[in-house]
Amino acid sequence: MKIFISADMEGISGVATNMQLTKEAEYQRFRKLMTADVNAAIAGAFDGGATEVVVADGHGNMSNILIEELDERARLISGNNRVMCQLEGLDDSFDGLFFVGHHGREGGHERAVINHTLAGVCVTELRVNGTVVGETQLNARVAGRFGVPALFISGDDAYVAEVKQDLPHVEAAIVKRGVDRYSAELIPPKRAQQEIRERAAAAMKLVGKVQPVSVDGPVTFEVEFKNTAQAHMTTTIPLVEQTGPKTIRFSAQDIVTAYKLFWGTVIIAMTATNGVLSQANA
Repeated sequence: MKIFISADMEGISGVATNMQLTKEAEYQRFRKLMTADVNAAIAGAFDGGATEVVVADGHGNMSNILIEELDERARLISGNNRVMCQLEGLDDSFDGLFFVGHHGREGGHERAVINHTLAGVCVTELRVNGTVVGETQLNARVAGRFGVPALFISGDDAYVAEVKQDLPHVEAAIVKRGVDRYSAELIPPKRAQQEIRERAAAAMKLVGKVQPVSVDGPVTFEVEFKNTAQAHMTTTIPLVEQTGPKTIRFSAQDIVTAYKLFWGTVIIAMTATNGVLSQANA
């Protein structure tokens, strides 16, 4: 059995503030914890019968996991020039999808730790065919196009509650309790990682028993950005329609194409935040 792991950082055991992910000394500590949480999920997958595991590093510059400390049985996709963002490398050969260290959506539960949707600097809300989704829910829908079901999640309790409203069947490892966007009640990482390993192993029992989320036919994305420049500059893509000062809409024939287009608009919006040429050399 083949498992794909999408790994993020905000939902990693021990993480409570943005400073831990941006201040250099703190970031190096939490890279190690991210790697350890991912290793726990890998171990659980193999405990449950996996024969192959691929990990996609999906946080920030997407090169956070320490390859020298990664479980030797897994392979790692690292680096940020990707057309499939947090799902780079996923195809129909996989039997299940795990989300390790993910987080709640922007505008979701008030206690979700470092909650945002894909790019906190620019995205306020994302709707897929009229339904508000976060990263996990979006990625689960894209994986469904490949016939791959979401089986496991790990993160704070508010994130888990949010995702289970959409994906009630997933096994979940709660590694902390959210207090506020920038605070959490933590447990020691070793305890959290044991929970991840046990829940990941249990998730393997769902292979072949649960159906992936299916979004058939044409799909429409509606995106609300943080400022008007971000929305306006995405209309350089002809398929994108600006529907309000900070909102856009576009449609595609399938969810995978729409996902790539959404990722493209996010790249443009991030670049446009302070002016697209603001960092260019004179």
